[in-house]
Formats: sequence, C-alpha cells, structure tokens
Amino acid sequence: MANNPSVKRWQDQLILLLGLWFFITPWVFGYPIPSVQAWTAFISGAVIALLAAFDLYKTYFWAVVLNLLVGIWVAVSPWVLRLADNRELMWNALVVGIAVAVLALWEMRTDPELVKHWPGAGHAT
Repeated sequence: MANNPSVKRWQDQLILLLGLWFFITPWVFGYPIPSVQAWTAFISGAVIALLAAFDLYKTYFWAVVLNLLVGIWVAVSPWVLRLADNRELMWNALVVGIAVAVLALWEMRTDPELVKHWPGAGHAT
C-alpha cells in the first residue's frame, strides 16, 4: 500500500481544530480566568493543537500517543477536578477529549508509519 499522506492529514487537521477550540473555550463559555477549568483548557488545548500541528509536518508515534493521553485527560478532567456539576464544561470536555482520543487511535491503527509500532506488527514471516 502506498503511503498516502492525505489519509492521516484529516485526523491531524481535525485534532488541531479540536485543540484550538478547547483552548478558546474559557472565553466562549465565560469561565473565570484564572481558574482550574480555564488553565485545563489553555494547557490541554495548546498541547493538543501543537502536537497535531507537529504531526502535520512529520508523524511520530510518541506525539500521537501523547495526544491520545491528553485527550483521555480532557475527557475525564471534569470528574477528576470535581467540575462535572458545570454541565457546559463537562460536555465540552467529554466530547473534545473523546474525539481527540478516538482520532489519535484511528491514526495509530491506519497510518502505515504508526502501525509498525503496535505489538506484533511487522513480525510475520
């Protein structure tokens, strides 16, 4: 199978947009600044967006794994930080986090450069 960069690019582009969205949500939803929820959005959104932008240039397994982990963090952060009573924040974080995690997993399973890092991949004789 030929390496088609456009196959992975759409996931990276969508993850980049999700990271930018999460970064600006404190202003969109009017979170108090500074606050735990604002700092979570700023830091997590920036990390997601930067890693996705980096992935658009060259994909590294560690960067995709890190985005997967940050996506999981974003999804569970309302409960870990005890902010789940804020329904707006909870749903936004849950949707963004799950979307980032699913897209990262999808990219890891379909990108030929990343598939070889999965256990058992490329060891067939």
